[in-house]
Amino acid sequence: MSSATRLFGLATALGTMLAAGPASANGLLIGFSQATLQSPFYVQLKTGAEAAAKAGGDRLIVLDANGDVNKQNNDIQDLITRGVKVLIINPVNPDAVAPALSAAGDAHIPVMTVDRAVHGDVATYVGRDNKTMGRIVGKALVGMLKPGSKIIEIQGDAGGTVMAARRDGFGEAAKEAGDTLVMGPYAEYVRANAVTAMQDLLQANPDVKAVYAHNDDMALGALQVLRENNRKDVLVAGVDGLSEAVKDLAAGDQFVATAANDPIRLGAVTIETARKVAAGQKLPPFIDAGTALIDKQTVGEFDTSGLFARHK
Repeated sequence: MSSATRLFGLATALGTMLAAGPASANGLLIGFSQATLQSPFYVQLKTGAEAAAKAGGDRLIVLDANGDVNKQNNDIQDLITRGVKVLIINPVNPDAVAPALSAAGDAHIPVMTVDRAVHGDVATYVGRDNKTMGRIVGKALVGMLKPGSKIIEIQGDAGGTVMAARRDGFGEAAKEAGDTLVMGPYAEYVRANAVTAMQDLLQANPDVKAVYAHNDDMALGALQVLRENNRKDVLVAGVDGLSEAVKDLAAGDQFVATAANDPIRLGAVTIETARKVAAGQKLPPFIDAGTALIDKQTVGEFDTSGLFARHK
């Protein structure tokens, strides 16, 4: 068993304790402000949270900021007005939600974040160690390249904490290997945006040896462009364990690595944590839902029947 898999197992065990324990408050009205629903990951996070809330007898109101910081602040004010007892925020930007945090504080509504942290006081942050995710994918990818290779990096969202962590973790691995990184544009975790970006990046960097994207949806967009241009020599890696990407990884030899990030599980842990926050329980500042490297050696350990791969 790989060290990454053992890490996943330990983190999953912690998550199970959180999710399986008795809820400290029931019948809650919970507000959930999501940064976007344009990414499959966030759609599944919403699905997982809704299922967990319904199973526990709670009511969940989900509002989509659609990547707009002003809309998110307005959405959160709307949730406060509706009388939610706890707020879950998946922030568009870690600083831009400051007005919303202040408004929630004035209304004495506790706030927690999911998947993305904020620069401000909250009860806890539920997510995964995105720097570790970027680093383990990076080590896997650079290990397949000659030292000094050129790697194109397609970024998530400007200013986002997830983007920064996945960038920094991967950057450490690339630096250790002496590789050159070409930083692509912010494609907002959307495949179509990555396709457009990759078309220009490939033309400008014909000597590229690999592509790393901050999520698998963008990685698949880059992969599409590479295949359309008959560049099967360029390796591709992403993050999140999107089943489509994992299946491609298992069947071929161009998509080579990703990191597990099951959003259904994350949604369930988030709702259970929200109940504890509403009940006034003292929680650690970060609750890690766990991850693991998915590559040729470990792909058989994952179930790809859902939208995202889940550890068997």
